[in-house]
Amino acid sequence: MFVDQANIYIKAGDGGNGMVAFRREKYVPDGGPAGGDGGNGGDVVFVVDEGLHTLMDFRYNRHFKADKGQNGMSKGMHGRAAEDLFIPVPPGTVIKNEDTGAVLADLTEEGQKFIVAKGGRGGRGNSRFATSRNPAPNISENGEPGVELNLTLELKLLADVGLVGFPSVGKSTFLSVVTAAKPKIAAYPFTTLSPNIGVVELKDGRSFVIGDMPGIIEGAAEGVGLGLQFLRHIERTKVLLHVLDMSGVEGRDPFEDYQTIQAELRDHDPNILNKPQLIIANKMDMPDAEDHLTFFKEQMAELNGDYELFEVSTIKNQGIDPVLYRTIELVEDYETLEMEEETPIEMDSHVVYTHEEKEEPFKITRDPDGVWVLSGEEIERLFIMTNLDHEESMMRFSRQLRTMGVDEKLRERGAKDGDLVSLLDFTFEFVE
Repeated sequence: MFVDQANIYIKAGDGGNGMVAFRREKYVPDGGPAGGDGGNGGDVVFVVDEGLHTLMDFRYNRHFKADKGQNGMSKGMHGRAAEDLFIPVPPGTVIKNEDTGAVLADLTEEGQKFIVAKGGRGGRGNSRFATSRNPAPNISENGEPGVELNLTLELKLLADVGLVGFPSVGKSTFLSVVTAAKPKIAAYPFTTLSPNIGVVELKDGRSFVIGDMPGIIEGAAEGVGLGLQFLRHIERTKVLLHVLDMSGVEGRDPFEDYQTIQAELRDHDPNILNKPQLIIANKMDMPDAEDHLTFFKEQMAELNGDYELFEVSTIKNQGIDPVLYRTIELVEDYETLEMEEETPIEMDSHVVYTHEEKEEPFKITRDPDGVWVLSGEEIERLFIMTNLDHEESMMRFSRQLRTMGVDEKLRERGAKDGDLVSLLDFTFEFVE
């Protein structure tokens, strides 16, 4: 089964917890703190594997979690960092943040890697907090939580040439004739329910990859029929071959089909129509095909548009070579233009500064029952990394809140001595 879209949940590994420990060796006076740091959590990394051609592996396995770092140990020994979690994906995979819709990565080349979620930093042991004023601290940190995300994976096939057209116009037959691909072919709509890919090898040694996309119908850009499942795969192609049925056997109007397809491509992405496009007048071996072609050319002339048209019969393998040689010319022209437009940038001499609005470290709201609620990514991270088993760690967290201005903001909002304040699953009293 061909699967080209999947929603998954990923979580990087949490950092290991730091340890509170002291040296207690018989003949070593003033042993001091000896708690080691926790190891870093594992990253979640996507890596391109050319052996994959579908997102089928994500159909039933939708949760991926990297390992947690090892906790710190006594005698100053640090915990081991966790191994990264590598997730293989096929070439052409686009990774999006499901919640925001932002594109995080577009993976196209074999072996290409992308760290989508960083593992948490290991918490520090008490040996890290020793000072001249407090040589034996009873403080340690918990590990930093790893990043977690809901992702959408989309597969956009990497084909040089895309075959487009209504169902049953002969796209699959054309593919089977020009390549060694063996797509399912039958005389009813939507025989092709998933893209088929093949390699065209010309007699002069040149070649290109061609894809037979699922048939399109009116309204596809809004999801009718196979809808976006079809249109998504056209975006990467360099050249389009628009196949039309000139036989009229099924009562279709070639010119109306042509306009409908063009409109659907435009509605999905207007840039698609900037790609080179050849019109293939198929089924020219049928009795009325010549008359339909003449009428089609008259209607196209009224549009005052330039176009290239090739008369073929895929069943009889007639007129195929001229199409293929013109196609490879357009592919090569497209690639040459792409190379000319790519301007190398000297990284040392070009620095791009971007302004990103920093999220507030905390927010204060109040529940109907009068409890003040603290929230925010930064303050929640500090709390999670606080070791609640040691009083000195709690006092350190209290000082951090004061430094962030939490006490002052609570007073401004009207908090009184003894009011309850909630942060995640922890509740404490506000003290003036």
